[in-house]
Amino acid sequence: MAAVTMRLPAVRAPLGASAPRGAEKHLVAPGDTITTDTGYMRGHGTYVEDEKLIASVAGVVERVNKLVCVRALKARYNGEIGDIVVGRITEVQQKRWKVETNSRLDSVLLLSSINLPGGELRRKSAEDELAMRDYLQEGDLISAEVQSIFSDGAVSLHTRSLKYGKLAQGVLVQVSPSLVKRQKTHFHDLPCGASVILGNNGFIWIYPTPEQKDEEAGGYTTNMESVPLSDREVISRLRNCIVALVTHKMMLFDTSILYCYEASLPHQIKDILKPEVTEEIVLEARQRLLDLEG
Repeated sequence: MAAVTMRLPAVRAPLGASAPRGAEKHLVAPGDTITTDTGYMRGHGTYVEDEKLIASVAGVVERVNKLVCVRALKARYNGEIGDIVVGRITEVQQKRWKVETNSRLDSVLLLSSINLPGGELRRKSAEDELAMRDYLQEGDLISAEVQSIFSDGAVSLHTRSLKYGKLAQGVLVQVSPSLVKRQKTHFHDLPCGASVILGNNGFIWIYPTPEQKDEEAGGYTTNMESVPLSDREVISRLRNCIVALVTHKMMLFDTSILYCYEASLPHQIKDILKPEVTEEIVLEARQRLLDLEG
């Protein structure tokens, strides 16, 4: 007979301010008037009617000088040059791979935009083209950087740095791209013993922190040794913490994930996703972030 878990009502902890003063975001719904000033330029997510700038999507108003746009709260990934992404190879074509990156169109990784195994730098030959499936094949996960954007909006990737390449052992978590905070680096070795790659496209890769960086691998050799139980538990806990943060629509970056992980330590891994436990640890992480900002 299956076990049944029953949860009783509990008193909620008092919730402090969700954001420091002066940091409130301007949220709009479709049809809301953003401004009546005619001096602004219309950006994405807006249209002009009766000399009013009006939102066409639900999201956050962003202003860059005179340009006003609305960043949708929930949307497919729109690539920007320099973004770090995690993607999955879907097809091997002539001199290129197609990559699923959570955007409208499949992204492209050209054979000329990769490092050869061993980090060798030379022009790609016909032999390299024949060996493409030896480097990356359908189903492989990779980390890469956005190199350029095609005219139709498709993204062109490159893996010319040794920190990019094929991903081996770990867990993939898919979240909304709008919840991943833009930072100087999206590769983080957390002090709890695991590492994360926070893809700007909403794909997050959690993996055991390597004991030493293998710079000679060129990003294509994968370590298939069994992962110790302690590392698997840390990865599972981090995964559940990220899901908990996403449930409460909190931004994902190294500090928020670490604070949530530390708040979850008194609980078992399987209990983190229980609603009352999720709320407790997310509130604690949020309060620590507010104290840090204050």
